[in-house]
Amino acid sequence: MKRSLMERTAVPVLVAIVLGAAPVVAQGAGYTAPRTHDGKPDLNGIWQALGATHWDIEAHAARPGPVVEMGALGAVPAGLGVVEGGKIPYLPDALELRNQNRENWMELDPVVKCYMPGIPRANYLPFPFQIVQTPDHVLIAYEFASASRVIYMNRPDFEAPFDTWMGHSRGRWEGETLVVDVTSQVPDTWFDSSGNHHTDAIHVEERWTATSPHHLQYEATITDENVYREPWKISLPLYRRIDPNMQLLEFKCVEFAEELMYGHLRKGADSSP
Repeated sequence: MKRSLMERTAVPVLVAIVLGAAPVVAQGAGYTAPRTHDGKPDLNGIWQALGATHWDIEAHAARPGPVVEMGALGAVPAGLGVVEGGKIPYLPDALELRNQNRENWMELDPVVKCYMPGIPRANYLPFPFQIVQTPDHVLIAYEFASASRVIYMNRPDFEAPFDTWMGHSRGRWEGETLVVDVTSQVPDTWFDSSGNHHTDAIHVEERWTATSPHHLQYEATITDENVYREPWKISLPLYRRIDPNMQLLEFKCVEFAEELMYGHLRKGADSSP
């Protein structure tokens, strides 16, 4: 008798869970990055995340995707997750909202409509991004939607005049690590395509550390007392793109989302009294 789908997938899933729960040995401990002309760790380059984090930052099994006609190519791949401790510590009402978001993510996910992805999501979308350092600023340019952000170095008292999609970033160096405080983000961004969310009270502390010539360790600690019981953290590697003639290309996604956005607007207008 043929085994059921559950029986055939149970062992691989259990193995993945066990491996995901095992302690991870830090890579590149003690690595010293090359220096820029002002003596800071050189993080310049084009980087990209791998894996299924952009679908769901928590561990998840493979599941059908939004476009049935694409078959296996349209499915969501499994992922071990990047949330330390396994689960986001949601407050009860916030968890219920997350579940509602997840049920309706194709309609509600801002990135589907080509809005700016926010931080930290911009760093693990399946698109490359480029870091450019100067003594006073670190510029990060993202291929997705031509998004960008400026990290203001050594200006801890520089406050944002208003909230934005990509937030307000102030950086400093702690040895080999670039530490960035991100505040003043609008509440509309998500962490992934599974409805994980926050409010405008979000504070993100990013830590960027070179662990080899071709790897960065990226960490982000998220605090939002409106949504979570306590601060929580994600951690994942980023990989240098070393392709010949590597450069950011255009992904101006507005034109891909116009019909979808206008369709929602027409639907809303048709339902108005």
